Amino acid sequence: MSSPGEQEGADEKPAEGTQADPSGVQESRTSLPKESPPAEEQEEDVEEGVSDTESIADDLEEEDSTEVAPEAEKSPEKIEKKISETFFYNSEDVHSRPFVTEDSGIPINLLTLEHSFGYDCKRSVNLMAMDSQTLLYIAGNQVVLLDLKTESQSYLRSSSGGGIGFITAHPTKQYFAVGEKGEKPNLIIYDYPSLRPYRILRGGTEKAYVFGDFNRAGTLLASIGSSPDYMLTIWDWKQEKIVLRSKAFSQDVYRVTFSPDNEEQLTTVGVGHIRFWKMALTFSGLKLQGALGRFGKTSVTDIIGYVELPDGKVISGAEWGNLLLWEGGLIKVELCRAGHKPCHSGPITQLVLDEGELTTVGQDGFIRVWNFEAIDAADSVDDTGLLEVEPMNELQVGKNVSLNFMSKVHDNGQPIWYAQDANGAIWKLDLTFSNMTRDPECLYTFHSGRIEAVSVSPVTYLMATTALDRSVRIYDFISNRQLSEIQFKQGGTALMWAPRVVNPKGGLIAVGFEDGVVRIIEIYDPKGLAALRGRTNIGNTEINLKQAFKPHTSAVTALAYEQNGDVLATGSKDKTVFFFAVEEKYEPIGFIHVPGPVQALQWSPPSHVESMLLILCENGFVLQVPAPVPEEQDTASTYQIKNLPTQYFHFYSIKSQIKLEEEIALREKKKQEKEKARLEWIKQQQEMGKDIEEEPEEEPEEEPLPPLYIPEEPSPILCGFYSAPGKFWLSLGGYDSGFLYHCAFSSNQHQEDPEQRQDEPFEVIPIEDTDNNPIHRISFCTSRLLMFCGMQNGALRVYALQDKDLSANTLKEYWSFNVHDNDYGQIRGICSSYDDRFLITCGEDGNIFTFNILSPEDIHKELKAKIPSPRSGLEMEKAAEDIEDPNAYNIEEVKQKEEYERIMKEAEDKKSKKREELTALREEFLFLLQKNQELPKHMQLHRDQYEMDHRIFEDLNRQTAQKIQLVEKELAWEHEKNLIGLQKLRNWFRSSLEFDTLVVHAIQSNHQISTYRLLALSEKYRQDMEHPSWRKTVLKRAWKKMEKKEAVKEAKHARVFEEEAEKVKSEVQKPTARFIENKRKQIRRIAEKSNKVKAKIMKRKAEWEELYKSKPSDDYENPEDVQAIKEARENMGCYKLKTATDYRVPQHEQMKTEKKVKQLESLEVLIHKKKVNMNKQILSLRDLKVSVIDEIKCLVQELKSIQAALDLSEHLPLPPIPQLHPDEVPEKKFEYDTDILLKFKQEQEAKAKFQEPLEGSPSSGAPRRSFLKPSSLKESGSVTQPAREHPVKITPSVVVEQKKLLEIEKAEPTEMELEILKREKIKNLYLQDSLIKKINALVINFDAELRVLRHKKLQLDVQLKHADLRYITWYEELLILNDVEKTENDLQGRVTTLRSEKEATQSKVNSYLALMEHTNSEMVKLRERKKALYASFRASLGENKFASFLTKVLKKKIKCTEKKVKREADEKHESEWETDEESTLGSDEEDSRSEDEVFDVSVCPKNCDKALFQNTIQLREKWLDIEESLTKEKRVAANIRKKYNVLVQKVWCCCLLRRHELAPVQ
Repeated sequence: MSSPGEQEGADEKPAEGTQADPSGVQESRTSLPKESPPAEEQEEDVEEGVSDTESIADDLEEEDSTEVAPEAEKSPEKIEKKISETFFYNSEDVHSRPFVTEDSGIPINLLTLEHSFGYDCKRSVNLMAMDSQTLLYIAGNQVVLLDLKTESQSYLRSSSGGGIGFITAHPTKQYFAVGEKGEKPNLIIYDYPSLRPYRILRGGTEKAYVFGDFNRAGTLLASIGSSPDYMLTIWDWKQEKIVLRSKAFSQDVYRVTFSPDNEEQLTTVGVGHIRFWKMALTFSGLKLQGALGRFGKTSVTDIIGYVELPDGKVISGAEWGNLLLWEGGLIKVELCRAGHKPCHSGPITQLVLDEGELTTVGQDGFIRVWNFEAIDAADSVDDTGLLEVEPMNELQVGKNVSLNFMSKVHDNGQPIWYAQDANGAIWKLDLTFSNMTRDPECLYTFHSGRIEAVSVSPVTYLMATTALDRSVRIYDFISNRQLSEIQFKQGGTALMWAPRVVNPKGGLIAVGFEDGVVRIIEIYDPKGLAALRGRTNIGNTEINLKQAFKPHTSAVTALAYEQNGDVLATGSKDKTVFFFAVEEKYEPIGFIHVPGPVQALQWSPPSHVESMLLILCENGFVLQVPAPVPEEQDTASTYQIKNLPTQYFHFYSIKSQIKLEEEIALREKKKQEKEKARLEWIKQQQEMGKDIEEEPEEEPEEEPLPPLYIPEEPSPILCGFYSAPGKFWLSLGGYDSGFLYHCAFSSNQHQEDPEQRQDEPFEVIPIEDTDNNPIHRISFCTSRLLMFCGMQNGALRVYALQDKDLSANTLKEYWSFNVHDNDYGQIRGICSSYDDRFLITCGEDGNIFTFNILSPEDIHKELKAKIPSPRSGLEMEKAAEDIEDPNAYNIEEVKQKEEYERIMKEAEDKKSKKREELTALREEFLFLLQKNQELPKHMQLHRDQYEMDHRIFEDLNRQTAQKIQLVEKELAWEHEKNLIGLQKLRNWFRSSLEFDTLVVHAIQSNHQISTYRLLALSEKYRQDMEHPSWRKTVLKRAWKKMEKKEAVKEAKHARVFEEEAEKVKSEVQKPTARFIENKRKQIRRIAEKSNKVKAKIMKRKAEWEELYKSKPSDDYENPEDVQAIKEARENMGCYKLKTATDYRVPQHEQMKTEKKVKQLESLEVLIHKKKVNMNKQILSLRDLKVSVIDEIKCLVQELKSIQAALDLSEHLPLPPIPQLHPDEVPEKKFEYDTDILLKFKQEQEAKAKFQEPLEGSPSSGAPRRSFLKPSSLKESGSVTQPAREHPVKITPSVVVEQKKLLEIEKAEPTEMELEILKREKIKNLYLQDSLIKKINALVINFDAELRVLRHKKLQLDVQLKHADLRYITWYEELLILNDVEKTENDLQGRVTTLRSEKEATQSKVNSYLALMEHTNSEMVKLRERKKALYASFRASLGENKFASFLTKVLKKKIKCTEKKVKREADEKHESEWETDEESTLGSDEEDSRSEDEVFDVSVCPKNCDKALFQNTIQLREKWLDIEESLTKEKRVAANIRKKYNVLVQKVWCCCLLRRHELAPVQ
């Protein structure tokens, strides 16, 4: 196989006049080597993985022989050449350079990379230690080599400018690999420390390399590609050959590594997968085979860190921090710490097996060392699959540390680890875990994540940056070092260095943060402070917080100082712009609202007459406002500025219109060219003397022009700047990218709503290659001769402006250089130093670069950054108060709160004054009332006279009614909502309930009876109840039979009890004188009875004798019985015993699933009906108790009225009135009224007040609405009140007498009166006794009724229990029937199939039988013809001495050529007949022939009749035809017989299988 190196040596070297040495390739080169064709051809087999080296070489030899045949014939040994070990590429040819437009005059070294201050710490693997003094990491399009000793940097550019995907070091550290990004990127192997390109590997992936790894021997390199191919490639990197390749997975793959102990095994991991690869030698060559790991019960996880073990197992980390031990593609065990704690609090990013110890690195900042032997032999002990282990050692690198990767080197024999911290640091670690172990050392700190803003000092070579990592950092870009940093509670989003007019020393910086806070910080040299003067251990730069204020509620996105330095403007995502007066302390002026989130702010340059602020919003709005004057603003109640003149510009997309005009112009140009060509052709024809008749050509139909397109969402404004007063340039993203738009504010600003405006730019300049790569940042140098543009793909563009104005011509020529990462390195900030010698860029990839602008490096050595001196009195000032709470009020909210508090205070003061006036009037009115009471009655004023005007009260009542009505309307929706909710609850919990549990208690005893709690039957069951089937009647009969059995059992028990009672009575009775008489009578009766028995026996004997005399003989058959048996056999069914083997269950008696289900339904309905009947009886009993209680109340009331007329000593105790228990009226739980609701509300409020001190937080008040509690018993015994009131009956006579007694004055009663009183007393005593008895009788009767019903219910409970058991039995039978029916259906289907097969086979058997009969008949006919032929032959012979000879001639079987031609091809081997004669014909003649005579059967012998001989020959022909036909028929008969036997055997097998299948069914 010809390698790229060989092709370069063989093809390109001769062009340079050098020799192509087969053993090596020389170093001198002038151009980048081209990609070899074989590398492209190897991409064909992507999924399977390529073949081995021999098959590739063979294929390539064939290609060489076909493409370069002469050369191959001359020198076949030069087909495949090796790249020399000493071959190197030229660095200048490999590394990419800036792009400069041709003939632009822009020098290619316009910008030179000076230093890299950032670090892309978010990459998974971005740190590689080459030795103890050199670290390797990726920074955008550069690989940075950092010298730890001198802190200097050296850089390697990418070859394509598309970015860098990964770096990895050779095991010997002699080489390192750089995988790039871009279209068909390269994988370059560099020599270390010379940094010369050693090998270039091509064709490994389509877009970008993600990861790579060398095997332990260093001979192979494995690489992984990104989307879309995700290609795993194994390289013979020294020969630049692809050994194997395969698609790794269909989603992102993070890493690939060789097994250190078996180089034929690899492992890849990524999103939700791990894959184990093996290089296997198959019959078609060496292939790459991958097996996906199966997670099983474990949740699928993304895998980042893993390590291969010596025995082939793999240990990987999980997202939740545990370790997974893989064996054979499955998870063997999951490892955790004691108490099921995870091994790390977060993902495990790296696992290292070093010197027999397993080390894990986690994003939680911990490094833990585990016992390798224990983990290797680990196995799960329970179903959880977890095994608890504890680390042997652990190291917490630091707080707020997130480790991504570690790299190991040896320094003087001691292992040193360098760790990559995702939070922006590089650590030096000692993992020896001994007494001499050094603490972790932080070597460098950087911003973590994207850089949000950068700004440079207006007076010196200092720059400041901020990011979302909550830090602000100060750099000296002359000495290339970080001076200081300060941390805050929130991340920074905007930053601007105060101009010289604000702070001449250049020490103030304004920083905006994501919580809306703006902080003013100052930097200074602490050595200038008087308090610190003379100290030696202080730093070079200090950062001090001067002021903090919060103007916004969302992230601050822009900061801008006015040209005079008097005003600071801040913009935010909360759609506001705030203005501050710049003084010693920044004072708020006010704010304005803008139509969208603020993207950028820019004050007009000093060349403009008026100071105006240009406000760019993300949603396409541009505003222009003048600087507000602090003295003109009224900030008493609010900081909002309402009268500030504002000009609006709402960008309206015109890109579609531009494209349309370009299309129209293109079509018009094509038409003109076509017309011009036609006219020239006519002219040529006329010059040649030909007459041309011009015929009007039919113009072809043009395609319709594309419609105008306006994006639904406006394209975002990315950046902009002033061009002239009222005019500005814009760069947009999204659909409208690709142009710079020159816009202007219109004059009529007050006619339209800003949202409805559609403003179009008046000039458009197309920018090359920016349709999908818009300009995000634009900056100018101080002289405005250079325009710097930061692109979305991280590239840096420079345009040379000749006349300081933008035009289409000036923007055609540019200088471009890919600096930051092409995928996620969008430039966030770009600015030049105050003297235009340096340019600084920062991007979303976390990198910060400084460049020299056309200035030699020698001059820079003389430059030096000057740190501002501290202002006077700084050391005496108190520390500024910071705003740490992200939810703190902003300036406007504080103002509004103060204003609200002021208004509320004024209102409260006014209310208190009114209250005092009302109190004074009330006291005066009470004083007047008291005076009025002291007056005589005839002089006192009546209450109505105090009412001055009744209309006042009427008006108050009307207002109250209106308020009530209004409240009802306001609560109508809530009321309806609650009603619907209550109805839903009732439908869910109550509607499905037909009977709730109701308990009826006896009055005098503890007996009680309860109803069955029943759910309502479904609609299907109700239909069955309305239309009962025969099954229900059967169930009823069974139920009645069960009841009858119970009744019989009870009667039997009663009878036994009575007999035993009688027996006891008889035993108790004493013997009397009649005993002897009874014995005599008994003996007499026994004698009479024995005589009767003897007579009866004699009579029976006589009857038997007569019967035996009439007995018929044994073979006698009654004709009637014979006829009856005959009719029964003809008409009646088969009544076989169930124990018989051939018994079949009749169809109507077979139990199916449907029948069983209906049985269950019928039983359930019957049980339900029984329970309903019992519940109705219990409810009737409850109603009886209610009526009894009502009647007892009436009787007690009457008894009280009677006892009122009796003396106290004659009173009998009143019987107690029975009460209804709460469980006797469960429906009362769901009845409520206003009193119950108010009581419930009070309970809820009391509970809330009680919980307030427990919760330690202010109470939110009791809920207004909640579920209703069951109504409780009222104090007056409302539950015990009867359902209906009965009038109390009081005896009229008693009442009359009482009245009379009261009216009559006290006097001595007469005898008549005494008699009347006595009678009344007797009557009352009787009534008292009778009423008490009546009450007792009512109570006793009710209790008796309850006990009777309770006894019935107990009996029903027994029956229901039997019914439940029967239901369970039937249900189990149903389950069995379900299973059996499935089996029966399967068997029945198979039997049907067998039956159909049998019928089909039987029909074939019948057809073969018919064929056999036909064949036999044909054979019989042939034999008859044969006999007839032989008979005619014998007749023709007569008496002839040549009879035996002629017979031999007749039966001679000869080889007949004509017969052979007629036969089929399959009978060729039977064309020669044997000479055996037929045994059935002519056997006698054959035996009698002489053996001595030898004749030639083909020649007629002498003396033989020739006519007879010829006749014999003719008969022989017929004989042979008959023999041949007979043989054929026999052969056909044999074939038919064979097929017939096969079919008969098949029929027999079908019958056997059918019996076998039917056996379980029977």
